[in-house]
Amino acid sequence: MRRYSGPVTTPRFAAALNAQIGNEFAAHLQYVAIAELTMPQMASSFYVHAREERDHAMMMVRYLLDTEAEVTIPGSEAPITRFDGVVEPIELSLSQERAVTEQVYALTRISREENDYGAEQFMQWFIKEQVEEVATMSDLLTVVSRNTDDLNSIEDYVAREQSG
Repeated sequence: MRRYSGPVTTPRFAAALNAQIGNEFAAHLQYVAIAELTMPQMASSFYVHAREERDHAMMMVRYLLDTEAEVTIPGSEAPITRFDGVVEPIELSLSQERAVTEQVYALTRISREENDYGAEQFMQWFIKEQVEEVATMSDLLTVVSRNTDDLNSIEDYVAREQSG
């Protein structure tokens, strides 16, 4: 058994972070499902996004372990696997990133309300990450919406602007 003398996170924050781990794994699965349905460059980009979401979940697991909190990873619903056209999966991705941003803000609020300074510091990285993720998906949606009849232009954009 490991002895730990560092800060311990609060039960309320740990419970909320465990729920977020489930959200991150669900986002991972959704991005894998989207990648399977798209063109080669876009698929590659979505596989990268999927890996990032999985990595976020694992960072959260590690934080809970490091602060002696219980890890209870919740299950999630199956991802959406059918889309009409190329715009719909990108709209879903942007909506998902906006939802995750609100979840990250809620976690940060909990850490502040609980005076859990370590948790608040931990969440700062995720706030910055979500700004980037929403901007990336927003830009992609703009490009895809303008080029629904020119898939090669979409692929060129993704290869140029969003390569891993």
